[in-house]
Amino acid sequence: QVQLVESGGGLVQPGGSLRLSCAASGIIFSANAMGWYRQAPGKQRDLVAVIFSGGITDYADSVKGRFTISRDNAKSTVYLQMNSLKVEDTAVYYCTSTRFYTHWGQGTQVTVSP
Repeated sequence: QVQLVESGGGLVQPGGSLRLSCAASGIIFSANAMGWYRQAPGKQRDLVAVIFSGGITDYADSVKGRFTISRDNAKSTVYLQMNSLKVEDTAVYYCTSTRFYTHWGQGTQVTVSP
């Protein structure tokens, strides 16, 4: 049974930082591409960042230079370091794992507000 458990969300002021974590189980973590998506109220769910099994990363244009995705294969955990947060980064953030199928976590709320 695949489980992806996100943590680290919360309320932060503009310009602040948060680090999201996603602990995976039930998968061969090192063989999976791991991603972070987000969904703001009334909007579609969009890809934020992805890190492939070989370590290559890709980011949405809106977060390039501010967010960093990383993975620790020994801990089966993927991280999203978010710096210089903006109000428009407010959303529910979801972790995904993809090899043959895409699995989703339950999401963690990030709220950026003065």
